[in-house]
Amino acid sequence: MQEKKEETASKKSPKKTNLLDHHSIKHILDESVTEIVTSKGYPEDLRLSNIRLLVGVIIIVIALFAQFYNKKFPENRNFLIGCIGTYVVFNGILQLIIYLKEKNAIMFTYPLPGNFTSTGLMITSKLPRFSDLYTLNIASADPKSVSAKPPVEFTKSVTQWFTKEGVLVEGLFWKDVEGLINEYAKESKKSK
Repeated sequence: MQEKKEETASKKSPKKTNLLDHHSIKHILDESVTEIVTSKGYPEDLRLSNIRLLVGVIIIVIALFAQFYNKKFPENRNFLIGCIGTYVVFNGILQLIIYLKEKNAIMFTYPLPGNFTSTGLMITSKLPRFSDLYTLNIASADPKSVSAKPPVEFTKSVTQWFTKEGVLVEGLFWKDVEGLINEYAKESKKSK
């Protein structure tokens, strides 16, 4: 298994970033986390993303109807007011989804195939501006579930995972994230 990971890592081109841009650093780390989690067998849950896309498409359709309606302004006043109102409502729904459900999540997963006693994962990350401390958190996707496990997290400096040229040392990062996933899996066995 370890050899397979190293072969795939050596075939891919190294991930390089601008070390002065914290958004770029966080993006590469988050992207790598999703690769690691899916390689551990967790299928990604895209339902929330699909709902957000659907609401976004509805918002765009409303805006297009308002823009290209047959009649000119004084005649379509009531139609425009209705479009603006529904546009605001659907934008509010989209913001509520992001604020209440998604939070800082970079991915949601289903439980491991064949595992009927656990929930999926919700993986969140933080890299504050002007800080080198990256925080990765793994929690249950359904925290109110009976089978929800306590969340685990680590906070480490990104300088441990990047060379001076901005290349991600994937082996070190992979080991840290894999350790956190294993720690989360062990928490469930302790709580039983």
